[in-house]
Amino acid sequence: MICRMGPSAPPQRVLSGKLVQALVSEHPRLTLDEVQRAPDLMLAVKYVVDREKRAGQFLLKGSANLLLTRISEESLAGRAQYMTLRPMTAREADQRPLANGWDALLDASDADDALARLAPAIELDWRERALRGGFPPAALAASGKERTQWLEDYASTYLRRDLRELARVDDLPGFSRLMQLAALRSGGLLNQTDLARDAGLSRTTTQRWLSLLEATYLVTLVPPFFESRSKRLIAAPKLYPGDTGLALHLAGVETVEQLERSPRPGAWLEAWVLNELLVALEPRTPRPMLYHYRTATGQEIDFVLEAGQRRLPIEVKSSPAARPDDAKVLERFCAEHPERAPFGVVLYTGREALRLTAKSIAVPLGAVA
Repeated sequence: MICRMGPSAPPQRVLSGKLVQALVSEHPRLTLDEVQRAPDLMLAVKYVVDREKRAGQFLLKGSANLLLTRISEESLAGRAQYMTLRPMTAREADQRPLANGWDALLDASDADDALARLAPAIELDWRERALRGGFPPAALAASGKERTQWLEDYASTYLRRDLRELARVDDLPGFSRLMQLAALRSGGLLNQTDLARDAGLSRTTTQRWLSLLEATYLVTLVPPFFESRSKRLIAAPKLYPGDTGLALHLAGVETVEQLERSPRPGAWLEAWVLNELLVALEPRTPRPMLYHYRTATGQEIDFVLEAGQRRLPIEVKSSPAARPDDAKVLERFCAEHPERAPFGVVLYTGREALRLTAKSIAVPLGAVA
């Protein structure tokens, strides 16, 4: 049974604790949608779970992360398994058989093993995929006009309804400016002071609203990689959109030609790869951690995966050709972590998986997407 809690009535009055208990007794498995709109309901769910102690009683869905918001005092810690359903991947949108090229790379013992595990690459235009994004109505829209209309409606609905249910945001134009500026800074280091100045907001307000965007999955922050875990918490993260289709729309980019002419098209490729990567990592237990890497001299690696004792550095290139020079920083990283990083990956837009250097391989986008 699915119970949808709409905005027409106060949710806590729609489903009381006693009603939840009655529904569970009648329907052993219950799906509750948009639970962030009924914070008091979580206490009733907790009561039933503690009393019944049956696995799979509830499937709770919502468009906000309860762990990052203050909308409910009850997180069901120790009683629930949390999974994030991010925007659709290219494989899901195409309804292709599920296969995980990222698993092949993470589970490989060395570069040769990784090349042997990878499936043949399919032809893939990342620019068109990035414009579509992963929200199903936009990703599957029959035309660009239809996609743009849905994204406009979504942004409007988010600002006018969902925000007011999650937090008190009185300055909707200011919040809209912040959303647009965050989209334009895709793939860059987050500087909250500069972002606040450009948005005409206080730093405190900017910090609070960025947290709200992260809680509603419209922004993803990728922390920096350091051996010291405490430094990972205090150094600047990179800012990415939760969905490239919405972010490109907010940035005023609607066509492939406009995307190619944008100041940093490679940053949009990174953002699109990030979503594909996060979706692939979600089912793994324990879940791998994801970082970006930057040296004191400014040399960078786009992503570093850390899965247990294993580290996989990944450099993303929009070029259809991969060269050994593209792997210089990867080679240095692997040399610094010889036991934990046996090889690195240059992800590029070509068609052939091949070895670049002793410790790096080139992998086509179409082999992992």
